[in-house]
Amino acid sequence: MSVSFKMVPKKNNLATPPEIKYYPCAIHNGEDDLDSLADIVASQSTISKADCYGVIMALTKAISESLADGRIVRIDSLGTFQITLQGLPADTLEELGKANIKRAKIVYKPALNMKKKLKGLTYKRIK
Repeated sequence: MSVSFKMVPKKNNLATPPEIKYYPCAIHNGEDDLDSLADIVASQSTISKADCYGVIMALTKAISESLADGRIVRIDSLGTFQITLQGLPADTLEELGKANIKRAKIVYKPALNMKKKLKGLTYKRIK
């Protein structure tokens, strides 16, 4: 199986005169939701689809609760999840407070085995 991609033009306004360069962009072929993931896991194990569904739901809740408690979540074969903050700077430590925080994001860092999967990908250009 290969990853499909197409070439997408992007304008570089920093160059004089502005120039257009083409970059590869992955084309996604559908989507897997919780139901289909539960089907896949159930077909590869001895537990039922309903049990898989419940475990996945419980896992997502446990991950979100751990992140909300300020913890890093590490799942060895999957990767690491952690919260990062984006905000505004302050001139002094005393001025820095909750008002400086504009939003929180969840950052995912894939495990080594997931990164190794990327090295074995093949690609197919779609015109």
